[in-house]
Amino acid sequence: MKAILCSQFCQPDDLVLADVPDPVAGPGEAVIAIKAAALNFFDILMIQGKYQMKPPFPFSPGAEVAGVIESVGEGVTDLKAGDRVVASCGHNGARQKIALPAAAIVKIPDNLDFDRAAGIIIIYGTALHA
Repeated sequence: MKAILCSQFCQPDDLVLADVPDPVAGPGEAVIAIKAAALNFFDILMIQGKYQMKPPFPFSPGAEVAGVIESVGEGVTDLKAGDRVVASCGHNGARQKIALPAAAIVKIPDNLDFDRAAGIIIIYGTALHA
């Protein structure tokens, strides 16, 4: 699968498109086929090494994703393949797929498009807590 990677602290133009292994859902996890990812101010700071969270290299920017469940791991009962979902992942959203804990994934309605859904958690979640 393809992923936009940050392999050293850099500027956005220095990120690279690369092949990475497909994720596999472990126990309690689900794999999301990502249809949209949100990039926020902290993603730019993160790739520059200016944010408090510094994931190990290589990583993908993008803390929010929306897409479709591709597979679920052992013990996951609330999600199934084909469910439309959104999740906050901290980083690694700028890729084609991601495995996340099922508890971090929320189903979305059919009338909410993936582009809008991908931006809901941080922007609107923050506004609700302000």
